[in-house]
Amino acid sequence: MKKYIKYIITLIVLLLGATLFFNKVYIPKTTYKVITPTRGDLQVSIRGIGNVGANDIYAITAQTGGKILAIYTDIGQWVKKGDLLIKMDGVDLPSQLSIAKATLQKAKYDIQASKNDLQNQKSQRDLVQITYERYEKLKEQNFASQAEYDKAKADLQSIDAAISASKAHINSAKAAALIASRNIDALKIKISRLKVYAPADGYIISKDAEVAQNVLPATPILQLVDAKTLWVETKIDERISSQIKLGQKASIRLRSQPSKVYEGIVKQINTISDSVTLEREIDVAFLHIPKPFFINEQAEVSIDIDTLANVEKIPLKVLVQDAGKTGVWILKESKAYFKLVEKIAQNDEEMAIKNLDTNTQIIVPNPHKKSLKNGMKIHL
Repeated sequence: MKKYIKYIITLIVLLLGATLFFNKVYIPKTTYKVITPTRGDLQVSIRGIGNVGANDIYAITAQTGGKILAIYTDIGQWVKKGDLLIKMDGVDLPSQLSIAKATLQKAKYDIQASKNDLQNQKSQRDLVQITYERYEKLKEQNFASQAEYDKAKADLQSIDAAISASKAHINSAKAAALIASRNIDALKIKISRLKVYAPADGYIISKDAEVAQNVLPATPILQLVDAKTLWVETKIDERISSQIKLGQKASIRLRSQPSKVYEGIVKQINTISDSVTLEREIDVAFLHIPKPFFINEQAEVSIDIDTLANVEKIPLKVLVQDAGKTGVWILKESKAYFKLVEKIAQNDEEMAIKNLDTNTQIIVPNPHKKSLKNGMKIHL
């Protein structure tokens, strides 16, 4: 009797174990979610990988060589157009400017003094001319001696020579004033070049010199990216690049910000392809500049090339590969069956198909559940 009781208890335990296994293991492992295709518009896109670059990257240099007195910015800082970036040592340029200004002022004084002298000399000449003419008539009438006549004539010639000298002195002073004025302008230009200003709003990406360093003219000190010309230099396979047109909308994901999507637009299509990779460079500009950004950072670009209207769509996550063919698992009479899909087009998330309708139940694959096979019993 006790032996039969043991068998009964063992059988009950086995039945309970089988029931628990069926309900807690088998059923969950064969229980799948299903979806149905949806109808609507599909935005078709082309994806590519590229690097952040810019059309305008300025090399900020000093127009005059010498020692750097100050650098007012640094790598990673934003600057506005017209901001003072660099100040160079002018050495003795300010002193030269002061001397040139003093020289100009002296030339102006000389001009004025010579003009005053000339005015006096002209007045004196009128008297000397009258005296000469009077002695000339008296000599003709033998009322004046030859010596008196000669003296009057010499006085007239002397005052004429003085007038000519004053006029020459005025011209010389004017020439000196012109030279001093031109020298002042040149020195002012040189002094203005001691200060270097930002040519555009932008981002400092490189600092190639330090304060107190001596540099030659045109030596790069800073590099500035014009943020308005920022774009992603995207590589697209030649086989599909012909579908891309200027002005097409795009989305950009930076590697440093994978969860954020930036709006973009196709700005430039390069006409020369890479003969090695067989890719073409497509430059996609940012509609809103990321802050901060990093030149040469990798980015993923998706370019919208077309919109398919009113098509059946399925999410890419339901697609599976079977014997090298792409399809989906469909549910029919509680069993799974593999069905090939006829693709029309796809984007990063969905595919447009033409051999499934909105009533078809598609099994959503799950790697944590039992592998699907044709004819396999499915629970929902």
